[in-house]
Amino acid sequence: MDYEALGLKAGIEIHQQLDTRHKLFCNCPTVLRNTGERNGEFFRYLRATESELGQIDRAAEEEMRVERKFTYYTYDTTCLVENDEEPPAPLNGEALEISLTIAKMMNMCPVPQVHVMRKLVIDGSNTSGFQRTALVALNGLTPLGATIETIGLEEEAAQRVEGDTFSLDRLGIPLVEIATGPDMHTPEEVREVAEYIGMVLRSTGKVKRGIGTIRQDINISIRDGARVEIKGVQELDLVEEVVRREVQRQVALLSIRAELGSRHAAVNTEIRDVTSEFEKTRSSILKSAPVVYAVLLEGFAGLIGTELQPGRRLGSEMADYARKCGVGGIFHTDELPAYGISEEEVASVRKRTGAGERDAVVLVAGPEKRARCAAEQVIRRALLAQEGVPEETRKMLKDGSTAYMRPLPGAARMYPETDVLPGSLTPAEWEGLVNPELLSEKMERFREEYGFDPFLSRQVAYSELLPLFEQAVASGVRPMLAARTITGTLRELAREGVSVDEVRGEDLLLLLLKVEGGEVAREAMPGILRAVAEGMAVEDAVSSVAPPLEEEDLRECVRRVLAERESFVRERGMQALGPLMGVVMKEVRGRVDGRIIAELVREELKKMLE
Repeated sequence: MDYEALGLKAGIEIHQQLDTRHKLFCNCPTVLRNTGERNGEFFRYLRATESELGQIDRAAEEEMRVERKFTYYTYDTTCLVENDEEPPAPLNGEALEISLTIAKMMNMCPVPQVHVMRKLVIDGSNTSGFQRTALVALNGLTPLGATIETIGLEEEAAQRVEGDTFSLDRLGIPLVEIATGPDMHTPEEVREVAEYIGMVLRSTGKVKRGIGTIRQDINISIRDGARVEIKGVQELDLVEEVVRREVQRQVALLSIRAELGSRHAAVNTEIRDVTSEFEKTRSSILKSAPVVYAVLLEGFAGLIGTELQPGRRLGSEMADYARKCGVGGIFHTDELPAYGISEEEVASVRKRTGAGERDAVVLVAGPEKRARCAAEQVIRRALLAQEGVPEETRKMLKDGSTAYMRPLPGAARMYPETDVLPGSLTPAEWEGLVNPELLSEKMERFREEYGFDPFLSRQVAYSELLPLFEQAVASGVRPMLAARTITGTLRELAREGVSVDEVRGEDLLLLLLKVEGGEVAREAMPGILRAVAEGMAVEDAVSSVAPPLEEEDLRECVRRVLAERESFVRERGMQALGPLMGVVMKEVRGRVDGRIIAELVREELKKMLE
């Protein structure tokens, strides 16, 4: 696909959790909990508030189409601030400093005063019905040429457990939000910029790691299309595919618009009650529904089933809109008869609505209020199809396709937070911030100083255990030993099902120091780490798995091995060193470091050959 000819413009908003001690507006820890550890729960109904100009944001209005009861789980690590029963504490100074450091790394200009705003969010992810957010810096630039328009600091949303139930352990964790300009023109450029920003964030050493701690929202448009925001792209490997599929969707929608225009298509806004047509239907959904409504779309025949993305059609988009009213989905004549609906029933509905050969009929079913709301939503989406590509916020599906969430928010979404005083930044404080070494620079340094190959350099630099590696090297552990343990031994144990996450950093450092000091053989590390992962102390694990072997006992073992293979030794001479080393190491089973064994075998071998 020629993205330049299509006029592709893309920008990224990256949301990254910061690894701070406390949450953004309270002193609760930033730890995640298992829902089974909750100590209580409560529920809320959320409604949108009007802006200062008396307007309700269109995205919030969409979320209010169905009244929803939201349930929240509390813990002994959450407080009344998360419950929205106590005013917020002042803005977390540690989080502000980290976000300002990131801004400085991006060559940005800090704002003179940091003002906290409220951003309407009534999808249940915030107990208050809004998210607190603050602008920190403006006007940055990446080496790739993409501009960084803003950096903000905001509170993380509550974690959805299922349906309309949320967990409050995540709510309030500090997030830095980095927004680029629409400067990218190919899917590959979008990925490259996202990867670079992610590298800068990890370079601070002050961000959380793992799935869910970083999310990319991608803004995409093409010529004659519209800006669409795709939320929740968590995996870097999916960024390019998301962009490709959104471009494909917009191209298809523009083609549908052109075809509808050539057919002089029209949307009949009358909602017809066709419940009686399905009194004897075999469709379980229609049979159990109190009412069935029909919407006539003139000139839409064959287009509702048009594929926009893999697994997604125009009918899927209409169903997304209808689900906002609480129904399960829609039926349409491009896919009928099917789902228990017969040919006779389709013909009857066509006759009842006056549909011709080039017309389509959409059916919605459910309780009267929800079904009527859903039918209105179908009409709304059909009218938008005649316009082309609607401005929307969409969520990413697992394969890179997307589904409708809500309209793009407008200016009415934001208003000042009156419970948090603004903060100031002096020039001296800004100048005092120190840029950390970038991971890309670390990789090059590891190659030059430690002799790592490019692959190992990247593995270590991007490892979650990078701080431990640097601490181990500073403590005198050989860089290669520390690197191979982190990138090799631990990964191999994890593949075998060992819970390596249970091994504390200080325990791994202690074991590395013992290996470096010759107290423990490197070959014994996997067995010792297995024992530590199961809860054993390092000292006890060493005693159990690889108890120390006295030098005289080791020398006696070496002499015995050589004596049993004297003819082999005299035949091969010093070339027998390697095979004999293997035999001795198997005998001592990791109780002695290989370097010590090699020295003793060489010494005894020379004696025998003299």
